[in-house]
Amino acid sequence: MKASDAWGGGIVDPTDALALLMSPEGRLDPYPTYERLRAHGPVVQAGPVFYVVTGYAEADAILRDARFGVMDDALRDQFMPGWRESPAVLSISRSMLRTNPPDHSRMRRLAAGAFTPRRIAAMRDVVRAQADELVDAMLAADGPVDFMAAFAYPLPVGVICALLGVPAADRPLFRRWATDLTGVLEPEITADELAVADRGAAELRSYFTELVAARRRAPADDLTTALVQAHDGGDRLSGDELLANLIVLLVAGFETTTNLLGNGLVALLDHPDAAAALRERPDLAPAYVDELLRYDSPVQLTSRMSTAPSRYGDVDLPPESWVIVLLGAANRDPRRYPDPARFDPWRAQIAPLSFGAGPHYCLGAALARLEAQVAFPLLLRRLPELALAGRPERRVRLTLRGHATLPVRVGREAAPVTVPGTPPGAAGPTP
Repeated sequence: MKASDAWGGGIVDPTDALALLMSPEGRLDPYPTYERLRAHGPVVQAGPVFYVVTGYAEADAILRDARFGVMDDALRDQFMPGWRESPAVLSISRSMLRTNPPDHSRMRRLAAGAFTPRRIAAMRDVVRAQADELVDAMLAADGPVDFMAAFAYPLPVGVICALLGVPAADRPLFRRWATDLTGVLEPEITADELAVADRGAAELRSYFTELVAARRRAPADDLTTALVQAHDGGDRLSGDELLANLIVLLVAGFETTTNLLGNGLVALLDHPDAAAALRERPDLAPAYVDELLRYDSPVQLTSRMSTAPSRYGDVDLPPESWVIVLLGAANRDPRRYPDPARFDPWRAQIAPLSFGAGPHYCLGAALARLEAQVAFPLLLRRLPELALAGRPERRVRLTLRGHATLPVRVGREAAPVTVPGTPPGAAGPTP
């Protein structure tokens, strides 16, 4: 069945809808296909041991259910023979992203020290200062700029590199490496795409091998040093685990936030009244960011394997079922969110599943939210004439949904805000 045929009419067989979702058309805009799948129920069987979840309540419950875990080595051997020869798959599989308890619990506990509420709150001034510098550069540009290259990428990469202790001069290297490596997170990958992912993983591994050696010689107050000491002080992290988690923390630390900033800006520009309200009321940013995460999630899916029988959505899931949890579809479940295709930051009880749920809930979720909560009001306040300068180009990705390019016109900077009673020249309020 051709994807173009499926777009033109109703889909009866969920396997056809799933094939469409994996097609270039489906990856560029998955939401119509989600609704075709949802028509069959919140949990749909799409193969002998293959299931797709579109319902919010079902997705949330499965992600928290101890009977479901991520794919382990034994299952990788079954479904991906030869995976140990792939630097990309090996790097991901040795990180907390793709391990189950007790290894996952041990690794996550060691990394969690860098993401305490106090440390995240302390990053607010750093984020604001970096965002201001990037806006300054956008204003100095001659003509339209690519928002992804000028702001959405450098802000989160600067923040996560600061946490990891990566020198500022090395940060430009990471965009290509991360873009290459994250191809392995897609539900399907060609041999050519895997070769590109392997190249990115090998280069990242080489970089972090040198950084680890440098931190052993001269420890610093950063996450890399903390993980090195966790490895050296009692072998609580193996050498492969150390490198794999550094790679995943870097990639996950900015890739999702980059997509949140790009997707979110397009949504705000498409809804000028909502953007104007946020410009005037930066205190609304937390609700706006949650709605942006729900409306166009930077992470669209995750997968789980069942270890025991269960029943969800009136569907029996036997052991060793492979379950694709469509986070982007769950975030638009009309049973949870009325009129789900409408962007509405005034919704009650917005709780998107964009960062997952349960044991694998994104470790850096609070940091990503902070960056977006600072960035969007600042952009709207300083750049009131910000507008699209051309057609945004989507990446042909499903798992990590974002833009390859996003051309914008910045216009003129807003006049400084003066608070009544403030002397001339004094700084006005900031978001």
